Amino acid sequence: MDALLDSIAGLGNFALYFAISIAFIFVFKLVYALVTPHDEWKLVKEQQSIAAAVGFGGAIIGFAIALGGAAANSLSLVDFVVWGVVAIIAQALAFAILRFTFMPKIAERINNNEVSAGIMLAAVSIAVGTINAACMTY
Repeated sequence: MDALLDSIAGLGNFALYFAISIAFIFVFKLVYALVTPHDEWKLVKEQQSIAAAVGFGGAIIGFAIALGGAAANSLSLVDFVVWGVVAIIAQALAFAILRFTFMPKIAERINNNEVSAGIMLAAVSIAVGTINAACMTY
């Protein structure tokens, strides 16, 4: 019985970090919608845009990877929240860098459902999230 109690001793912290992580994903969706000139939800839900779904899905995965790094390496709940905000900023910057340097017409291409643009956006977002998570190991 003691082994079971020892195993679930961290359940409260897990629940707290998990709940905050889910809230962060919703915040990320809102921030990402402000940064991107195209409306991913509308493109995915109303127009069944594969390009938008792939690009936005990659952005969420990239953010989740970074957020996982923040959760795994945080020293406290406040530390986790600070690094979660950093992860949001890094992912938003990833889109801005892609849009204003490598692929200036990415938003237009996603609006036109060009799957290759969505794949590139997803790849950059996941790469940035992975690098972001690795940089949080201090």
